[in-house]
Amino acid sequence: MVAPARVRNPQAVLFSCGFNSVRSPMAQSLLQTMFPNTLYVRSAGVKKGELDPFAVAVMQELGQDISRYRPQTFAELEDWEGLNFDLIITLSPEAHHKALELTHTIAAEVEYWPTPDPTGTEGTREQRLQAYREVCDGLSLRIRKRFGGTGRGQA
Repeated sequence: MVAPARVRNPQAVLFSCGFNSVRSPMAQSLLQTMFPNTLYVRSAGVKKGELDPFAVAVMQELGQDISRYRPQTFAELEDWEGLNFDLIITLSPEAHHKALELTHTIAAEVEYWPTPDPTGTEGTREQRLQAYREVCDGLSLRIRKRFGGTGRGQA
């Protein structure tokens, strides 16, 4: 009987989504909080967006300040510091396709975590914030499951 493949523990993780304005910055902050000195974590988008104020508010509720984060594209990240990641976690279909293209030139594993985009939620401020909280909670759960309990802090 063959044992199941073990998921490799990465040293450098890139989260990616469409605009790098909600999901991927949230995920970056969550993982950085769990592993403050052991993992290199960044995020990027297929296109460049503007940081979403609801994302900032939801992360602030967790005591995480992403207000100074500046969204960037894959190309900008590559120009700025290179794409030296051993794991790319994609949160949207277009980011997943982009990451798979990158694997032709970089040796990175790619994982797809389909994550809803809360920006289209309508309703009161509280209803909209709740949609962002649900995305954040889902990311936190996946991060804890994927990276285990070896980090510190709450995500």
